[in-house]
Amino acid sequence: MNPLETVNAFIAALERLDVDAACALVADGCEYDNVPLMKVYGPEGIKSVLGPMFGDCTEVDWVVHREAASGSTVFNERTDRFKMSWGWLELPVNGVWEVVDGKITLWRDYFDAQSYFKQLPGS
Repeated sequence: MNPLETVNAFIAALERLDVDAACALVADGCEYDNVPLMKVYGPEGIKSVLGPMFGDCTEVDWVVHREAASGSTVFNERTDRFKMSWGWLELPVNGVWEVVDGKITLWRDYFDAQSYFKQLPGS
């Protein structure tokens, strides 16, 4: 797979709620930077962030509006949608990815944390 195909396969796995399959596409030293919130490393770090959130979801739909790849770098503009027990949470996101030898080595998402927190129950 080329870098764009790798990123799209990662997203497709997440949309199936299969965090393990997604993390199989991640390099051991991958940096996952949720820019306004935290940074973790490797498949286990990513699982520690996505596992609890995806465990509360009944559906995930990441709508990719635009994507571009140059060499090992992939950029995408997305709306990440998560169906929770109380309804849909929707978040505009810009992602930057690096893929080396078929594995994601960097995943950095930029989004407005307040737009996320405002959608949570009790906000």
